[in-house]
Amino acid sequence: MNAINKHMFRNSIITCVSSIFLLGACSDKLDVTPKDQVSDATLWTSTNNADLFLNNIYGTLPGPMSMTDSWEHFSDNAIAGVAGQYSATVFGQANYNASNGPNLWGYYYNIRKANLFLARVEASSLPDDWKKKRAAEARFLRAYFYSILWNYYGGVPLITKVLNLAEQGDEVFYARSTSEETMNFIVKELDEISPDLLLKPETGRISRGAALTLKAWCQLYMASPLYNTNGDLAKWKVAADAYKAVMNLGVYNLFTDYNSLFLEENNNNEEVIFDKPYYRSNGMTGTMGPSYVGMSEYRGYGYSNPTQELVNDYLMSNGKAISDPTSGYNPKKPYEGRERRFYADIIYDGSEWIGLEMIMKQGVGSKSATDLSNLNEATNTGYYWRKLMDPKYAFVGNSQNSAHFILFRYAEVLLGYAEAQNEFAGPDESVYAAINMVRKRVDLPILSGLNKEGMRKAIQRERRVELTLEDKRYLDLLRWKQAEEKLNGVMHAVVIKKENNEWVYSYVPAPGGTHAFYANKNYFFPIPQQALDQNNKLKQNPNY
Repeated sequence: MNAINKHMFRNSIITCVSSIFLLGACSDKLDVTPKDQVSDATLWTSTNNADLFLNNIYGTLPGPMSMTDSWEHFSDNAIAGVAGQYSATVFGQANYNASNGPNLWGYYYNIRKANLFLARVEASSLPDDWKKKRAAEARFLRAYFYSILWNYYGGVPLITKVLNLAEQGDEVFYARSTSEETMNFIVKELDEISPDLLLKPETGRISRGAALTLKAWCQLYMASPLYNTNGDLAKWKVAADAYKAVMNLGVYNLFTDYNSLFLEENNNNEEVIFDKPYYRSNGMTGTMGPSYVGMSEYRGYGYSNPTQELVNDYLMSNGKAISDPTSGYNPKKPYEGRERRFYADIIYDGSEWIGLEMIMKQGVGSKSATDLSNLNEATNTGYYWRKLMDPKYAFVGNSQNSAHFILFRYAEVLLGYAEAQNEFAGPDESVYAAINMVRKRVDLPILSGLNKEGMRKAIQRERRVELTLEDKRYLDLLRWKQAEEKLNGVMHAVVIKKENNEWVYSYVPAPGGTHAFYANKNYFFPIPQQALDQNNKLKQNPNY
């Protein structure tokens, strides 16, 4: 079975069920009347009942546990720690096609629910001000789901009304719009709804900043080399202006402490623009649970493990890369003197976790030692995640963490602006200001004296480290057209053994870390075969 089982294909034209169950994204601040079932006849007669339907759509937003394989495993940031996972086998070896490829087509089910909500609310006698606000939220969610489809498939069918196969026959089947048409539709929707969204809505609801940030992200994606093949500077200017609009709202700032930014006590802090709320009562966790990324000593099974390639991209505390001979990096003590985010994000040999020293060395009886057999419940790279892990929930059985999963935050806005503006105008003062804000928070020296290419490399490294484990890296590699290089080869693990009475660090191929990527087709997923069988107007992506 495809590992992305959360998004298995569902018929996009089936009738939406009238029994609406409240899902995990529904905040306790939202208007949630405790009902198991609401009939269609009464659903649209009260704002409370109609909110149940919309809250259900909110609940389908992607989260960290939305699928059994993390998106980080599809990138070069992490490797699944259990043998035989989809990301390391079928996907990792580029052996996927229309029948077994990653399947996100199920987002059309969510889009249909948004269309149904919009149609029913428009026809209702509910208060006009409520209708205006909630319609904007539903249109945002629809645009967000379309943006996911666009990122992975390119142009897709754009459906904005409720379809009924029994009544309309083949009229329910649409051809694919072009990539540009799809992006323009998303941006137009966001432009139209932004004035109707509040700057500071009630907890769990979509804000104006979220709409403007999604718009900026789509325009950054369109300006990047994947689509911007002729290097049109105007597209970069459009993206830079879009991110600047978010910055000019005056609502968001960087949270002071990067280490605790993602913990439940800091939910809804001033850096968060758009997130998926979680609450203990949902029986779910908003961050990677301890069984998913934890250590075997704590009954976890190291299911997601950072790669040596990611670790190598963390700078020294003086701001220099470990490859710089003047950085002070000591290969015999590779974890000393690194930047703050390394210690906040990565559990490594000799680090402390909930009061204990973590030992990944071979031959000392540690259950957390690097497992190159990939058969035991231990890391297969020599590292575990610390980011998104809350010490209060370090043990399996105590994993109902209420930390919300952040989808957009202000650091990403600053880096998006810096990237777009650098590509448009070079590293001007505003580019330095944006990237250095992110660096200053973690005590890195400010950048200066770079040319456009040097700044581009600095921004790309900064995005990788700052946004690691936030499901950004794979799409970045796609839009930069770097996947054919970064995802076509071997990712590494560290093995620490004693030789001649000295601990030696060796870097070896990690189990499940050999990937293939074919540039002539893998920049887009294949359209699922079931969708093609149902709709003969759909055209498959090239070379599948």
